Amino acid sequence: MRVLGITISDNKKLEIGLTGIYGIGRPRAIEILKKAKIDKDKKAKDLTLEEENNIRELIEKYSVEGDLKRKVSSNIKRLKDIKTYRGIRHMKRLPSRGQRTKTNSRTVRGNVRKTMGSGRKKVDKK
Repeated sequence: MRVLGITISDNKKLEIGLTGIYGIGRPRAIEILKKAKIDKDKKAKDLTLEEENNIRELIEKYSVEGDLKRKVSSNIKRLKDIKTYRGIRHMKRLPSRGQRTKTNSRTVRGNVRKTMGSGRKKVDKK
């Protein structure tokens, strides 16, 4: 089954398969399936053509995939342009939601920086 150019796995339950679409998580997938009156444990290969079309129509009501990615990136660009605190944090590639950076945030800052220990040099005893 293909929705918005994304192939949903035939062997996974629909509840999990729909989360492959950017912007749809578990709660929204369950909500879509409830509105479509489809069992969440049903697999994509067991759907009828009518059920597939029903799911497509419900998904198109939400902003997902390209539209959502454009919206998020334009929001970040706006924050950078007006030089807000969060925008500056994005520019410096640092966490923008208040996390500590002394010990954590390896994913955002990169794994290049390694911890050094205490930072003090050992004194040689003679």
